[in-house]
Amino acid sequence: MKWLLRILFIFVAAFGLVIGALLLMPGDKLAAILAEQVKTETGRKLKLSGDVKLSFWPVLGLEAGPVTFGNAPWAGSEPMLSAESLAMGVDAAALLNGDLRIRRVVADNPVLRLELSDGRGNWELQPVEPKAVTGSIGSSPPETSQQRAVTLDQLELTNARLIYTENGATKFDFANVDLSASWPGPASPMVMAAQMAVPGGKVSVDLKIPDLPAFASGAVTPLQLALRAPGGEVGFDGRVNLAGEMDGALEVKTTNTEQMLAAFGQTGVGVPLGLGRVADVSGQMTYTSAGRISLRNMVAQLDNNRFTGEADIEISDPPKVTARLTGGDIDLSRYNTAPAASGAGTGAGAGSTPRDGWSTTPIDASSLSLANGEIRLTASSIILPEIKLGPSDLTLSLDRSRAVLGMNPATLFSGKVNGQVVANNRNGLSVGGKLTAQDMDVQQALTTLVGVERLSGTGSGEFEFLGVGQTEDQIMRSLSGKGSLKVGPGVISGLDLDRLMGRGEGAGGTTVFNSLSASFTMGQGVLTNTDLLMSLDNFRADGTGKVNLGARTLDYMFTPTALRANSGQGLSVPVRIVGPWSSPSIKPDLTKVIEAAAEGQLKDLEDDAKQKVFEKVSEELDTVVTDRESAEDALKKKLEEEAKKGLLKLLGAD
Repeated sequence: MKWLLRILFIFVAAFGLVIGALLLMPGDKLAAILAEQVKTETGRKLKLSGDVKLSFWPVLGLEAGPVTFGNAPWAGSEPMLSAESLAMGVDAAALLNGDLRIRRVVADNPVLRLELSDGRGNWELQPVEPKAVTGSIGSSPPETSQQRAVTLDQLELTNARLIYTENGATKFDFANVDLSASWPGPASPMVMAAQMAVPGGKVSVDLKIPDLPAFASGAVTPLQLALRAPGGEVGFDGRVNLAGEMDGALEVKTTNTEQMLAAFGQTGVGVPLGLGRVADVSGQMTYTSAGRISLRNMVAQLDNNRFTGEADIEISDPPKVTARLTGGDIDLSRYNTAPAASGAGTGAGAGSTPRDGWSTTPIDASSLSLANGEIRLTASSIILPEIKLGPSDLTLSLDRSRAVLGMNPATLFSGKVNGQVVANNRNGLSVGGKLTAQDMDVQQALTTLVGVERLSGTGSGEFEFLGVGQTEDQIMRSLSGKGSLKVGPGVISGLDLDRLMGRGEGAGGTTVFNSLSASFTMGQGVLTNTDLLMSLDNFRADGTGKVNLGARTLDYMFTPTALRANSGQGLSVPVRIVGPWSSPSIKPDLTKVIEAAAEGQLKDLEDDAKQKVFEKVSEELDTVVTDRESAEDALKKKLEEEAKKGLLKLLGAD
């Protein structure tokens, strides 16, 4: 029994001497041995600097100072991993069985470069194949190494920089990242969590890949992802492959979209109220390696507005969006309202004087540069600032800060409008359009567009306009264009032609007309008209004058004519309308009336004088004279008779 104890003591002493020798070995020697083993197992070069500390059982561990781990031969020259300090631990028992069970990898200030090229990832580790052994004929070929099971219990990267390159193009480069990951077994899911500091807080990502070996081999595998950022969160549940292509259910929720955009580097982007300052968007998403996102069965709740449809987005700067959407009652009435947190208020803002003139508040058109593309929208109604559209089919085309709104048609002022309106903010803001309108409520249109409320009726017309400026006031004072208008039966309030023309009590301060037509031109914000024609039962009215759209004033001459007056010759009473739109002065021009009446009296006096002359001539000539011609004939006859009598007397005749 003593010999057995002696033999056991010798083995323990020998093992202790070996362990002691390793522990007492200089760090650089340990590092060289470990680097050589790592290169054999992975094919990569491991460089350890500073003090190297080892542990052997039950975890084969390593702690080292600055460290680098080489990249794949086909990848870039920079190391795949570098860190100021690194601690690693491998399950010693599993290693003896031929498996690589990594207990922990902890790195401070690491830089991790992941690269994908032609379906190969630089994170795929391959052992170095043993060199072929030459021998005598009949010698057995060397055995090939078997695939080892690789697992990871704990990965922790503190203050890391993550760089991902795909086919030579850098897809992202994130700094100040804290990352942890775990993959405890080949059949277990790989779980990863990461955090990154951004303006306003942190972005955190939780990711789960149930079948990591299949994903690493290039197969399409399930993926669950949850991203949380200041102002919102993103969730995805679907499938992914090694190239980053994805397909599955996507949901994006924001409580402050502008804050979330700022967290991802899009600072200063203003989201109009009604288009998603608070958003909830869900749908079936497909992402391709070409940077194209497709959304199908999409439901988007943007503030109080709900849209359904589909969209395609090409990731670029700016992104290109192609979408077809359907909405119910869309409310954009507070489109330009500033967020409450900005302190800008909810009204038109300083400088706006809506009662006395157009707003002088600068118009923020920066949203025109957010994207390019084309969006088609059909909606039950759309409420804009001061304008409400009924059922409409609209197409919005965006191209480098220029927006074209096509109406195909739109229901506006109870009528149908076809055409387009353009807003261009490439070199300062300009707005223009070319529209054709049918069966529109004229009073609604004039009241909304230019503040004129006195004319009502149903009309049709054509309009072209262009305005330039950074405020509503500047645009209205610069308007140019042309147009025409035809209105059916209608009413002019505040003007009673019956009373004006002396035909009775009138119609309570209004004029009812049968039709109205006019054309106009515009320049420098002044509308000029010379051919207004209004038809009434017993009247017609012509008009000519100017409407200063910028100054909101009128100077117009309106000339109604009583068709049956003046013995059927007609009697005109011009009316001058002058002053501000809100309270213009409406006064008849009686000069023409007095002149017409005076002309009638002079004619009567002339007729009386002629009649008295004819009566006197008839008495003197002893014949009936009724007009100038008969008076001349009677006078000639009388002279002939008197001459005859004088000649006979001269000849001595009786």
